[in-house]
Amino acid sequence: MSDPLDDNDFAGDRDYLESFGETLAQTLDLERWADGFDVEAILRAFREHIGGAMRKEDVLRATVREKLLPLLKTGPHAPKGAGVYHATEAQLRAVLDGYLFRGNVEAVNGRAVSHDTLALGITQLGIAAVGYGGSSGTFSQRLFRKEVTFQMDDPFKQARDYIEQRETRSRKAPRNKDSLSRLATRGIRTYAERAILVERLQAEWRIGLGNPLPYELVTGSGYRGLLEASIQMLTNLVDRQQKFVFVTERLEHRGFLTLGHSLDTGEYAILETLEAYGQEILDGWRYDEEGLRMATAFVRKYCPQVVMGLYRASNNSPPRLFYAHQEHVHFAVRIAMADSILRPEQGFPMLLDVAAMTCHSVFGEDGFQGLVQDAYAQADLSLQYLNVRKMRR
Repeated sequence: MSDPLDDNDFAGDRDYLESFGETLAQTLDLERWADGFDVEAILRAFREHIGGAMRKEDVLRATVREKLLPLLKTGPHAPKGAGVYHATEAQLRAVLDGYLFRGNVEAVNGRAVSHDTLALGITQLGIAAVGYGGSSGTFSQRLFRKEVTFQMDDPFKQARDYIEQRETRSRKAPRNKDSLSRLATRGIRTYAERAILVERLQAEWRIGLGNPLPYELVTGSGYRGLLEASIQMLTNLVDRQQKFVFVTERLEHRGFLTLGHSLDTGEYAILETLEAYGQEILDGWRYDEEGLRMATAFVRKYCPQVVMGLYRASNNSPPRLFYAHQEHVHFAVRIAMADSILRPEQGFPMLLDVAAMTCHSVFGEDGFQGLVQDAYAQADLSLQYLNVRKMRR
């Protein structure tokens, strides 16, 4: 299993040909590139490819619904209660009125913004917790990365060491994101979202984003401190909290999402526990042996207690992957579905979006960069260390 903090591995020429219908050499041949920007030709190509793809998906959907969905109950990793279920309108309305609108459900979402120059790196982490009764609070942390200290007993040696240190980091960190920056923006943020969900919220039910037992926390991203804190916190999540549901927003597990497209409005499927996922983490372990021992004990005990499933809030929205504790999975998915039907065109829990918008408002890029620029202006009028250009992505 590859580290999700890294970019995707190169797939190879054969996969490229199968995916795009042409060889990489053909794509790189500039003679085949169009001159200028022909809007009509582009729209014609878009209509042709989108229409063809949708017709193929419709045929696939019918086959999956008829032949494959019934097999979920007997799959190799099928947990207790695996299969397809239907949440009625009355059930979802009861969840809305009895839980969501009464403030008995809260959601957590986070945001990370960074500033990086030669002299200093700053990462701001912001987490928002919200319910329909109002905001439960915002939490923030700011990390300052700096290599230069003022204890220069041997200025020449330290200057040489700083140059080597910075160059080594640059070579190992494509796109100007070294491992420490990625730890801050992904590992610590992911930890903080779940820790606040477990330790700071008061609502009976909690909603989070992504996999509740993410790779970067189960492995600690190679940092013992993060691993130890994560295992303790995730143990509390699964053991004590239990009443949680996590929903993904990315196109993860495309095979499962293909099953999800065969679901009708109000249907949900329970697929499997996280046992196989946890075993993949252990099989691909590339950190220290003591960390592996800790992770193995956690995976063996807690991954079987968390199940993964799919739901579809509306035929006009995509299916969503969700994760919940096995003992509460049916009510958990109804929580997610009830919050998702408030915007049927999205089919995604609105509380997670409200939390994201709160983070954007309080901890957004513009406000953060404005404060940074003001501090630089007061420290050095020449702004020689302030990188004002946006890097191309």
